[in-house]
Amino acid sequence: MSDAPRAVVFDWDNTLVDSWATIHEALVLTFTAMGREPWSFAETKLKVRQSLRDAFPVLFGDRWEEARKLYLDSFTAIHLERLTAVRGAEDLLKDVRTAGFYSALLSNKTGRLLRREVEHLGWGGYFTKLIGAGDAGADKPDPLAMAMALEGSGFAGNTVWYVGDTAIDMECAARAGCVGVLVGAVDPADPGFVQYPPAQTFADVTALARHLTAAAPRSSETR
Repeated sequence: MSDAPRAVVFDWDNTLVDSWATIHEALVLTFTAMGREPWSFAETKLKVRQSLRDAFPVLFGDRWEEARKLYLDSFTAIHLERLTAVRGAEDLLKDVRTAGFYSALLSNKTGRLLRREVEHLGWGGYFTKLIGAGDAGADKPDPLAMAMALEGSGFAGNTVWYVGDTAIDMECAARAGCVGVLVGAVDPADPGFVQYPPAQTFADVTALARHLTAAAPRSSETR
């Protein structure tokens, strides 16, 4: 475990922005249109982990591309008006930039939607790379996705923290040889945490910001 990272890669949904309600509404519309019983909100929070190209073939079989279009159309229609930053998230990103960490974003949200949300919040200047689903040859937790987020940075291994809110984020960090950092509590309903426990856990982004400020790199050659 590294107490003093040089690079910090962030998950997006429900790490820096609150998007569960929007994701759930788009999924309900998709499941209903596909003749399936929609998930409850609790099921959505437990089951939504993978990118659409990884999750939807399992959920919808040969009709997965039709379902993906339904979901993306539904989500795109409402996501910007409902986009809400997690309390303290922008302060965290400002602290990371000021402290001189290399900073990137790695999400399983479709890349074009991810970049649209970042632009909408005016947060583009906080990240060197914005990597969403479909941007790399494989989506997280595949190491290819993390490699793309770190490409050209010169950082790898335990100098890199991947900050997220779910077990798949911890898996992504582990498979890429990075340090998995959880914001929030371990969800006992998510069995992935048994195999991929976080190396560090912070109650919220404000606590993480305090730690990173104290552990700031002394070299300015990080971004």
